[in-house]
Amino acid sequence: MEILNRAIAPSFKAIEKIEMIQASIHKLSNEIPVYTINAGTQDIIKVEFLFDAGMYEQNIPLQATTTNSLIEEGTSKMNASQIADAVDYYGAFLETSVAQDSASVTLYTLTKYLETTLPIVEQVLKDAVFPESEIETHLKNKKQKFHVNNQKVSTIARKRFSELIFGETHPYGINVKEKNFDEIKKQDLIDFYKKHYLSNNCKIILAGKVNDSVYKLLEKYFGGNDWKGNDLKLKQQIVSESTDQKEQLIFKEEALQSAIRIGKLMFNKTHKDFQSMQVLNAVFGGYFGSRLMSNIREDKGYTYGIGSGLVSLKHSGYFFISTEVGVDVCANAIKEIYFEMNRLREELVTEDELQLVKNYLLGTFLRSVDGPFAMADRFKSVMQYGLNYSYYDNYISTIKNISAKELRDLANKYLNQDSMIELVAGKK
Repeated sequence: MEILNRAIAPSFKAIEKIEMIQASIHKLSNEIPVYTINAGTQDIIKVEFLFDAGMYEQNIPLQATTTNSLIEEGTSKMNASQIADAVDYYGAFLETSVAQDSASVTLYTLTKYLETTLPIVEQVLKDAVFPESEIETHLKNKKQKFHVNNQKVSTIARKRFSELIFGETHPYGINVKEKNFDEIKKQDLIDFYKKHYLSNNCKIILAGKVNDSVYKLLEKYFGGNDWKGNDLKLKQQIVSESTDQKEQLIFKEEALQSAIRIGKLMFNKTHKDFQSMQVLNAVFGGYFGSRLMSNIREDKGYTYGIGSGLVSLKHSGYFFISTEVGVDVCANAIKEIYFEMNRLREELVTEDELQLVKNYLLGTFLRSVDGPFAMADRFKSVMQYGLNYSYYDNYISTIKNISAKELRDLANKYLNQDSMIELVAGKK
């Protein structure tokens, strides 16, 4: 038996091609599309019901998030405890989530128990009643958390930054105020639920070991017209109005740290430059070895962490830089951020650094498609934009082939200090 020599590093092998199982499509009788990633070795399945019911669609603050959070807290036949116990009994898990553009209700269960757990989800999606007691408890807890978080400069900066980027009245820019917790009523939740959690606003994503019986069960419980609403009119794209005042300060006398947010309105993943910008962002501040981390954390010691990112939304997108630093080094940290930004515009990234970033991005993507649930998430992230799997082929090609000159050109096109909104919460 050959003994492994641990003094010798394993050989490096470049990632040549990443294989992805593509989703197949099936339609229920009522036209609900069912997208399936049929993979995996375990007898477990994930059934995600996806709705255009995110915060973008709400008429008042808290409407979308509270509806989604309380959707499993009682039906006309089962209370919250009975629903939780019934799901737990079969070792299943019911998860709700809401984001800017969408909301979902997701069931994780052993395939053999789908027939007994799916009817519970049917009740939740068709017959939620939003008990007053559950609403009151939920809002009370959220209000307390709101009070605690609103003392943090990081929370203050994050909320104000969205207002500055999109405008205070834009769906992406509206923030929750304390009074909203007292204004939201049960009828607001019922109205949103009856308008958005319907078959004509639903997509289903399956992942795991899927057989024909799964489709038959979906057809049985969700394929009818008993939960079809009127023609749903979703909000169209609303123009963002970023602030003209590029430097903003929210002064807090007692602050020991200052939260810094710098960024600008940009585009989403349907834009031709989005994937190239992801590579540039990785170099700048998108991973632990980035230039912002190397300079401002490792070299200067101004912060525990700093990063930058591209956020893609259905109707827009934005670029941001985020960190918290001691109030005494806030001005210096901002200076160094712009120094690194200018360096990307003026100098070519070295081949060694670029290759390191390329390897990191390819490795990260490879991990993100490990298993059927992860592949389903990757499919969802393009499906919602009307894109297909060619997006990922192009992404891998972009990572492998983008040059240092292309990155410098992108930096000159998009990373200009004069175009950035600069916000500090604390002291500057």
